[in-house]
Amino acid sequence: MPKILDGAAIAAAIKLEVAEEVRALAAQGIRPGLAAVLVGNVAASEIYVRSKVQACAELGLLSDLITPPDTVTTEEMLSLVAALNARDDIDGILIQLPLPSQVDAKLLLDAIAPEKDVDGFHPINAGRLQAGRPALAPCTPAGVIEILKRSDIPIAGQHAVVVGRSDIVGKPAAMLLLNQNATVTICHSKTRNLAELTRQADILVAAIGRPGFITPEMVKPGATLIDVGINRLNTREEFDRFFHGNAKREAAFAKRGSVIVGDIHPQAFELASAYTPVPGGVGLLTIAMLMANTVRAAKLRRGL
Repeated sequence: MPKILDGAAIAAAIKLEVAEEVRALAAQGIRPGLAAVLVGNVAASEIYVRSKVQACAELGLLSDLITPPDTVTTEEMLSLVAALNARDDIDGILIQLPLPSQVDAKLLLDAIAPEKDVDGFHPINAGRLQAGRPALAPCTPAGVIEILKRSDIPIAGQHAVVVGRSDIVGKPAAMLLLNQNATVTICHSKTRNLAELTRQADILVAAIGRPGFITPEMVKPGATLIDVGINRLNTREEFDRFFHGNAKREAAFAKRGSVIVGDIHPQAFELASAYTPVPGGVGLLTIAMLMANTVRAAKLRRGL
C-alpha cells in the first residue's frame, strides 16, 4: 500500500513551530506582522484571505486586513504598497490575486519590498532562489519540500520531474528541488514525449492545472507523487471519469454538487510508493508556509 503524505499533520507541525518562534520573538519585544490586501468582493478570495488572517491570530502574529474597493486604480494600489513598505510593524505584504482588470498586477507585485515579499514572487527573491541564496520562497513549492523532508523521502540524487512551468509553482519548485541536490527535469504543455519523461521520475510533481492529466501509464511504479493541482468537477460526466464507484466521493458529490480532483488521475496513486492526496495534501501547506515566511521575514529584517 502506498504511503499517504498527510498535509494536515505536516501543516499542523509547522504551525506549532511558528507559534514557538513567535513566542521567542515576543520575549525580545518583536511581533511579526502580515498585511493582507483583498480587493473587491470575490467570494473565494475572501474565504482564503480570512483563513490567513485567522491563522495569524491563532499563532500570535499581528495581521492587518486592508480591503480597497474593486474600483481601485493601479496608482492607488501603488501608494498603498509604498505605505506598507514603510511600516515597521509590517514584515510581510500579501496581495490576494486575482486583481481587477484595471490594476497592473505585475507592476504592483514588483513594488513590494523584497524583504516583505512573503509570497516569494518578487524578481529579486526569484533570483536569490535560483542562486541558492537565502530568499523568501513561494509558499506552495516550499510546502512541497517540507512534505518530502518531513516524510523522510530522499531528495538528493533522485530524479525529480516537474510538470508545469508557472512562476508561482513549477519554476520555484524545480529550483528548490535542485537546491536539495535532485536531478530536475521541467516539463510543460509543449514537451514532446511527455510520458517518457514522467516515467523516469523518482519524484513527480504535477502542477499543470488540468484535472487528472497524469495518468497511470505516465508513472513509474514506486515513485513519489506530489499533486499540486486543485480542480473542481461539477458534472456527472466529469465525476464518473475519475471517481466512478467511489462511495465516499459519490456521497460528497451528491451533497455539494461538486468534488475536487488534482492533476494526477486517482488511479495513478495505486502505483506510487507515496503520494499527496487531493484534498488533504499540498494545499494545506500553503497557509502554514505563509506564516513561516512572515516570521522569517521578521527575523531577516532585523538581522536575527
